Amino acid sequence: MAAPAPHGTPDAPRPATRATGRLVVLVSGGGSNLAALLAAHEGPAYPGRVVGVVADRASAGGLDLARAAGIPTAVVAPGDFDDRAAWDRALAESIAVFRPDLVVSAGFMRILGAAVLDRFPGRVVNTHPALLPSFPGAHAVRDALAFGAKVTGCTLHVVDAGVDTGPVIAQVAVPVEPGDDEATLHERIKVAERRLLVDWVGRIVAGGLTVEGRSVTVG
Repeated sequence: MAAPAPHGTPDAPRPATRATGRLVVLVSGGGSNLAALLAAHEGPAYPGRVVGVVADRASAGGLDLARAAGIPTAVVAPGDFDDRAAWDRALAESIAVFRPDLVVSAGFMRILGAAVLDRFPGRVVNTHPALLPSFPGAHAVRDALAFGAKVTGCTLHVVDAGVDTGPVIAQVAVPVEPGDDEATLHERIKVAERRLLVDWVGRIVAGGLTVEGRSVTVG
């Protein structure tokens, strides 16, 4: 099955007084990290611009944010394909339409396969609500509380074939406060996560990203 065409047309060349890195953002949910990037990219000094948003489900709230901002979108739903490999290929093709310099997985709740990672080697980054390698997976905040951690946080890392196993780019610590539950702790982590993402995506598109084994150099 062919990859679905994006809704809208990828950005035409814009008259610019500065170079901008092209960002494609992958979303599954409401898109709070996407919203932070959209706000940042309107600033005259920010070196990146969101040029496309791709979701794995049509109900993702991040799609509405993108459309409201005039950003083209695409939906690549796994249920529309015969198998995982076909979905991976379609996702890679949909991302490639936007000619990204960097692919940002921002609350995208799917493991990216070889078709995507091979198409954009060392150019896919992901946020995670814990200090990796501690508490990988989909329930990081809950797991940190259950373990009794006194400090957790958020991580920006390069995506590899594992589950939250890629080389770490940057991290921010967030204390666990007395009386925290999953919702209150996650909300404070999200605030730190948005700042981390905007800051380091800007640094990456401005200075480049080099990965050697587990070592990551930005700039």
